[in-house]
Amino acid sequence: MLSSVMFWGLIALIGTSRGSYPFTQSMSPHLQPRLYRGCYGDIMTMETSGAACDINSLISCGIRGSEMFAEMDLRAIKPYQTVIKEVGQRHCVDPAIIAAIISRESHGGSILRDGWDHRGLKFGLMQLDKQIYHPVGTWDSKEHLLQAVGVLTDRIKAIQKKFPTWNATQHLKGRPYFECFV
Repeated sequence: MLSSVMFWGLIALIGTSRGSYPFTQSMSPHLQPRLYRGCYGDIMTMETSGAACDINSLISCGIRGSEMFAEMDLRAIKPYQTVIKEVGQRHCVDPAIIAAIISRESHGGSILRDGWDHRGLKFGLMQLDKQIYHPVGTWDSKEHLLQAVGVLTDRIKAIQKKFPTWNATQHLKGRPYFECFV
């Protein structure tokens, strides 16, 4: 089973596919396979443990927890569907990856205060750290999303250079995102 199922709702938001997956017949009618995979790995074939578990959140952790969060965030992310696709194509990043990061970091912007996290340190849908980067544009603008995805791809490229024998999945999971956003 593909463990990135947690992002099906987000993937459905992002569009239709360049191919089909064996379990698409059993999917909800509104879920369709994706059109664009990007240059930095395919989350549809990536193993993941899902949302982190701790003693206080055992019900909403693991793969099921990630599925639950993705479904809750779908409505908040939907208005950004077009800009996510445009930015993904510009940077050659699967829009599902961008949507998944937006879901994880800001729940589609629903938990932000004027674009900032609760501590006032991270900004935008993908939560760029102001101590490292000078955010551009408004928190939910295409300009800001281009900056954040540019940072992500720069970090992935740095991981690729440092670990040239790794495959695309290992490069993507190499935590380049967390090094620059958290």
